[in-house]
Amino acid sequence: MATTHQTNDSQNPEADIPSNYSRLIARELGLLARQLPGLLRGTGLDVAQFLSEDSLLTAAQQFRILRNALDLSGKPEFGLRLGARLTPATHGAMGFVACSSPDLITALQAIHTFLPTRANFIQLDLQQVEERLECVVNVQGPVDKAIHRCLADMAVKALLEFGEFIVGRPLHEAQICFAHQAPEDHTIYSDYLSGQIRFGCDQLKLILPMALCRKPNASANHENYRLAFQQCESMLARLQFRQPSYRTRVKKMMLSRPPGTLSEDEAAASLFMSKRTLARKLKQEHSGFRQIRDEILSQQAVGYLCDSQLSIEAIAALLNYHDTANFRRAFKRWFAQPPELHRQCAGLQARRPSGRASRDPTITET
Repeated sequence: MATTHQTNDSQNPEADIPSNYSRLIARELGLLARQLPGLLRGTGLDVAQFLSEDSLLTAAQQFRILRNALDLSGKPEFGLRLGARLTPATHGAMGFVACSSPDLITALQAIHTFLPTRANFIQLDLQQVEERLECVVNVQGPVDKAIHRCLADMAVKALLEFGEFIVGRPLHEAQICFAHQAPEDHTIYSDYLSGQIRFGCDQLKLILPMALCRKPNASANHENYRLAFQQCESMLARLQFRQPSYRTRVKKMMLSRPPGTLSEDEAAASLFMSKRTLARKLKQEHSGFRQIRDEILSQQAVGYLCDSQLSIEAIAALLNYHDTANFRRAFKRWFAQPPELHRQCAGLQARRPSGRASRDPTITET
């Protein structure tokens, strides 16, 4: 198998998922080294890369490994089995800061903040509803139902592992709401999960009593918490610095396609997230999908108007406006004037003698 070095951060900034999770998958499957190519099929990774302790995967590679694992296991409860392997210690510094937190709610807040350093395709949102804490889990990515169920089962089991470590017992008070319908083997869930389990809900979430979340952690250690928190903050800062902004990533995608043809749904799918999540991330960067598209189209329109003799109809077609009237309206919204007038003013500006520039009253003559 050819080596592609996709785990090299300098070559692939999208690779930021630690490969130890996938090595746990291989162990759960009981694979030998010679059998690993079957798990890595379609990822572009070779066995040596995969076994390297510091290797990183992209979300697409992680999803493909999960797909291969489900095919190899033949067990629909594979996500629960894998989640049972995800003890707090498997989550690196994030797991350490959670386990040393003063209580469960502080641990869950740390997971919410630092989850991007471990699995950028899973998002944890926390919201208090009366005297309950709702931990809403969102799987971001174009995945099929089997993989979505696997990730949902794994995420809930992993959160319960944290809770049981901190509280020191099974969380019988928990309510677990799965978005997928009850599978044929739904009775097996009670073998892995404590609490009340429901299927076919509107969201994937774990609901815990606030009293339980505030119960002191017997294993809390303030100094360990502080040091681990600082380490996680540093990791998160490096990750955010290394990755281009979502505005830049969307802009690059738009520029690689025919003008105006990239939809918001397609952009979100390419970034392994929902349309709503992409909109939120762009808003955090004081931007938006339509704003980026308008910026690109307006720049291209001005370029065609000023640097060519193309007709307005031809420019509209080049920018994939099927109706010239729509292009004219968009142009007037961008520049507060019709394209013909803009071209005329640009032509007059270009023909103006350079010596007249000193007559501009805003320029001091010497």
